[in-house]
Amino acid sequence: MKAIRIHKQADSYVLVYEDVPQPQPAYGEVLVRIYASGVTPSELDWGTTWKTKMGIERRFPIPGHEMSGIISQVGEGVTDLKVGQAVFGFNEFDQDGSQAEYMIAQPTEVAIKPTSLTYEQAAAVPLAALTAWQALFDHAKLTAGQTVLIHGAAGGVGSFAVQLAHWAKAHVVAVDAPWNQDLLLKLACDEAIDFMTTPFEDVTRDVDVILDAAGVDGLVDRSWRVIRKGGTLISLAKPFSPEQAAPYDVNAIFFVVKPNRDALAQISQLIDAGQLNPLVSKVFPLSQAGTAYAQKKSGRIPGKIVLKVIT
Repeated sequence: MKAIRIHKQADSYVLVYEDVPQPQPAYGEVLVRIYASGVTPSELDWGTTWKTKMGIERRFPIPGHEMSGIISQVGEGVTDLKVGQAVFGFNEFDQDGSQAEYMIAQPTEVAIKPTSLTYEQAAAVPLAALTAWQALFDHAKLTAGQTVLIHGAAGGVGSFAVQLAHWAKAHVVAVDAPWNQDLLLKLACDEAIDFMTTPFEDVTRDVDVILDAAGVDGLVDRSWRVIRKGGTLISLAKPFSPEQAAPYDVNAIFFVVKPNRDALAQISQLIDAGQLNPLVSKVFPLSQAGTAYAQKKSGRIPGKIVLKVIT
């Protein structure tokens, strides 16, 4: 099969489009024929991209862990998925991903694709939407009437977080670049802040939940000033030390998203009900993965970039 593999060269990475053996599903696994794959540039630097959970080096890993496609084969023991079903989801980060014609997944890592979305749109959902869902509802326990501030609100995770918080009837403060302000308002935030002209700490106070989906240096240090005592600050970039949070009486949380079929099914229902919309900025063919990753790293493209595998 054709696939993108990461070739590590000194301190840099090269994404190579090449022929690799097609995988076969083992007991309890499914083989997905990939139609589209989402792009997450930061994964090139993740430890799990280069080592398994057992610490074994991974050479030439296949990136891209969120996808949409069709069940091509089911391994023995799989009874809840059938060949031909359209699915979307993401697999564990220390496994080969979806920037290939086929990918192995566990049944718990995929759900039935929203019928209202194209395959390219569906591939932009799983990793980003589940991260936002788990941040807001599993970790922050967001409830109606609370105020949530979202850094990087126009990004892949941030754009879903804005929509989910609005759906939950929270007051949504969205922080992003000036060129994304109109988009933030279309996503139904209550306040949009241009971080280049307005320091968020000058115009917000007593925030219940802050989600840092941007990972910019110094952003967390500034965020302590505006969160209420007993509030929750979630970072997707790096863990907190106990010393950082202690003076502020704040719940400081860092987490890594986990596959969750039930939550993904709920997200699918919200999408088909018109409550959530994925934001796909550009679609590239699989062979142009290097260009897609470079464009996303520029920081000026909102939402997700997607690779189209089936042409």
